[in-house]
Amino acid sequence: MDQGVVGGAQARSPRFSLAVIPVVDIGTADRLAVAREIGNACRDTGFFYVSNHGVPSALLDAQFEWTRRFFALPLAEKLEIDLRNSPCSRGYEAMGGQTLDAAAPPDLKEGFYMGWHREPDHPYVRAGLPNHGPNVWPRSLPGFAQQMQLYYDAMFSLGKRLSRLVAISLGLDESFFERHYEEPMAILRLLHYPPHPKAAAPDQLGAGAHTDWGLITVLAQDGLGGLEVRQADGRWIHAEPIAGTFVINIGDMLERWTNGVYHSTMHRVLNRSSERDRYSVPFFFEPNYNTRIECLPMCQSASNPPRYAPCTAGEHIAQMYRKTYRTAQ
Repeated sequence: MDQGVVGGAQARSPRFSLAVIPVVDIGTADRLAVAREIGNACRDTGFFYVSNHGVPSALLDAQFEWTRRFFALPLAEKLEIDLRNSPCSRGYEAMGGQTLDAAAPPDLKEGFYMGWHREPDHPYVRAGLPNHGPNVWPRSLPGFAQQMQLYYDAMFSLGKRLSRLVAISLGLDESFFERHYEEPMAILRLLHYPPHPKAAAPDQLGAGAHTDWGLITVLAQDGLGGLEVRQADGRWIHAEPIAGTFVINIGDMLERWTNGVYHSTMHRVLNRSSERDRYSVPFFFEPNYNTRIECLPMCQSASNPPRYAPCTAGEHIAQMYRKTYRTAQ
């Protein structure tokens, strides 16, 4: 791989001062140029949009339609698949069930989790590893599971494609990250943010300020907006919806792997409407449970030693579940 990409990454100072989050056309034939754009975005803001990604608009439209249908179910039926009853955090997340900002009230959102399906007799399930097990589905939405799987598969393919470009941007073999996805912890999540209550506390948001936990997040958001990204000076900029794109951000694992060269950036969500519901569909492209996360050689030096202790991906994810939910997962 082109080691000049890595040299540029080390020499360039992060700005965190972009007024507009960049849009990267990943359909361009020059993959090295695309990788450089992604590398720049990972250093500058940790966020970027991708266009020409190849995911059919019909699939995305259907995903939002099924998402709305799921959250319109009676609460009693959604609670039949309450994720608190799942040993692997699958199913329905009730309103206020998560607190992403420990200093703030619970988040004003409800959600649904699905992941890589594993039967109860799978060795990882028998061993009790977090985030490994069967998916669960609502009883009165035939076709819901099939749509979720179609979208999950499309996002997983896009995640692999992005991971190759990130690897190239670092001067690594393009399969460096992808080879850690034989038994992934990748999660598809549906989120519903109700109209923001006028009586909500000033620091109560749809999703409190946080960084994402894993490698890469692929976010589809509806046209309402509400995602905000924090810059180094503390100002928040809006990641407004752009038709035909996904919002991409890197997570804590990639920041640890790159020793802070690539930034897992704080972000939050506020439904700016007191009348309309907001929906979003994030996909968290997380590697195998036992993947070792430690500083890459090209991201450390005598003057910049490793900042983070090595850990496994599974240890990190389990810690973050414990931190943000009221009950250990």
